[in-house]
Amino acid sequence: MESRVKALASLLVPIISGALFVPGLAPMSAWPSTLLSIAALLYLMHRKSQQSAFLIGWLYGVGLFGAGVSWVYVSIQVHGQAPPLLAGTLTALFCLGLATLTGLQMSLYRRCSRGRKTPSPLLFAAIWVLFEWLRSWLFTGFPWLYAGYIALDTPAAGWAPVVGVYGLSFLIAGLSAAIGSLALNTASALRKRGAEASIWVIIILTGMPLSAVSWTQDRSAPLTVAIYQPNIPLEKKWDRRYFRAIQQQYTDNSRPYFKNTDLVLWPESALPTYKDRIEDYLSLVSTEATETGTTLITGIPTRDAQGGYNSIVALGLGAGEYRKQKLVPFGEYVPFEENLRGLIKFFDLPMSNFIPGPNVPPILSAGPVKVASFICYEIVYPGFVWQGARDAALLVTVSNDSWFGHSIGPLQHLQMARFRALETGRPLLRGTNNGVSAIIDHKGDLLVATPQFEEVVITGEVQPKTGLTPLMWLGSTPILAFCGLLIVAAAYRRQR
Repeated sequence: MESRVKALASLLVPIISGALFVPGLAPMSAWPSTLLSIAALLYLMHRKSQQSAFLIGWLYGVGLFGAGVSWVYVSIQVHGQAPPLLAGTLTALFCLGLATLTGLQMSLYRRCSRGRKTPSPLLFAAIWVLFEWLRSWLFTGFPWLYAGYIALDTPAAGWAPVVGVYGLSFLIAGLSAAIGSLALNTASALRKRGAEASIWVIIILTGMPLSAVSWTQDRSAPLTVAIYQPNIPLEKKWDRRYFRAIQQQYTDNSRPYFKNTDLVLWPESALPTYKDRIEDYLSLVSTEATETGTTLITGIPTRDAQGGYNSIVALGLGAGEYRKQKLVPFGEYVPFEENLRGLIKFFDLPMSNFIPGPNVPPILSAGPVKVASFICYEIVYPGFVWQGARDAALLVTVSNDSWFGHSIGPLQHLQMARFRALETGRPLLRGTNNGVSAIIDHKGDLLVATPQFEEVVITGEVQPKTGLTPLMWLGSTPILAFCGLLIVAAAYRRQR
């Protein structure tokens, strides 16, 4: 009986440790929970044999992704109308697949650290960042649940424009590993390990004076903006019977703001049809915006001879069209389409046959101001946003988080959008169908935000910015190269 209890505990402890990572992120933002989670992982790594490394890492990933991204169940079961058992199975397979990466991550760590008498927080942090970066592009990428995001709204946030989310993940994973190593050492080694942990803390707290640095400068006069959040239910949005009413809803609720704002923002796929089908309507709206001296930016599907695109366009005093490059699998396109289409309704969601747009900068204009525009999921790709924002003075992202209901997914999405504003030193406007829509300043702070699941218009003022943060100059290359050198050095040392 006792052996069974121990066996069960050996399985549950890594899973619980992984789940503890999630409260450190939005909406709870209890960042000590994430530090404790990562520290527990390092502790478990050195308490068990090297042969157990993959299993412990995989179980940790089960807890991490099971607690952190299981909100995909909502889109599969509620909006995809899959039976609960099937939706649960697909969600579980998704989380278990992601957990394989944490299993490989811990296997690499134990292999590189073999022969060491004590843990190496530097090596642990380097491998942690390597696998976060790997998740940003492998199988089209899933850059979610990064450790660095817990730094938002903390003294460490000043590091974001300098080293970005990857650099902060390195510092946070390193500090957590140093904390975890304290529990492994004898009393005689505690002083040394305590000093090492203190160094990590001091480096992280250096973010406080960095927060006072102005990496970007004001450009032009401030813009007055209005964001319309329509809160249209998905089942109504894609029903052709309601299309005319939806068009009228947008114009009726936006028209009062055309006269006294520089920019009005509508959400992703605001008008649920292809742009070429409603050119007359868009022409009328654009003319009215021009006559009142404003720019209207809206998400709307477009198409050409190659296929359909999830797009965002600027009308009125604005100009330009951007077609989304990073599509969401199963949401905007269906892998193995010829085999999966028609099996269940989830594989036939509205507008799930888009193709990627061309590899061009995502730039629109709002009068004289250049705007970097990102559609939904694109805002969570760090490097993609840093590059796209270089020539812009303002960031805009449109989304439709209705697919994830009352889960934590939309709030995690908002947190990452705020982080992009902080990293680039530019204000950001976020327009969504049912929340959270927000006006965010160049420090990543929420100036105005909507409640979820309400129809509302928010207004405010943003200051366009010019110039590049250190991160935008150098990108993630320095931190990734540093991590790579640490891993190579550890592997070389092990072979000697």
